[in-house]
Amino acid sequence: MLAPYRTLRDALDGLQESQPTLLDFSPRKKHYLDLVPTGGNWRSLPDDVAQESMGRAYHAKGGRSGWWRRLSWDLPSPTITTMPNHSSTSMCHPEQTRVLSVVECARVQEFPDDWEFLGSVTEQMKQVGNAVPARLGIIAGETVARLIEDASLDLAHDVPRATQTYIKSHVRTRRWWQNGQAVVQA
Repeated sequence: MLAPYRTLRDALDGLQESQPTLLDFSPRKKHYLDLVPTGGNWRSLPDDVAQESMGRAYHAKGGRSGWWRRLSWDLPSPTITTMPNHSSTSMCHPEQTRVLSVVECARVQEFPDDWEFLGSVTEQMKQVGNAVPARLGIIAGETVARLIEDASLDLAHDVPRATQTYIKSHVRTRRWWQNGQAVVQA
């Protein structure tokens, strides 16, 4: 039986990069990430080291799971961001103390291996980090296409307007709420 998710190992399987393009961590960040085991984060550090490394963020509310995060081979990757080398959004390789490369991040997003990213390393990471994962884009596109097709079929069969899906929500003259109910109007 297939797992309900793809792991980082699945995403990077077979990838060979002789010279990875990456926004690497600073020496300071590498110092702390060297102390974090595979699959761990700031919580894996001794308390005094975690406080020293995180400063005021150590006392902040919230999960802070991205701080000094070293990825796990056997779990899905967290969301790819535009700044994988930032302290609070670390995308540290499971075994090497380095950030995931542009190509590795693209693999997680399910880009084809021959896809080319242009510009500086920062611009390339923005392209990958701002992208929707390929499979999600396909599913969203198919869903929108099906809604448009269904709406066209409804119009062809003279279905009453109240049951049609309105697909021009960008038009500002429509009223969507009337007398306490959601209303779809043409």
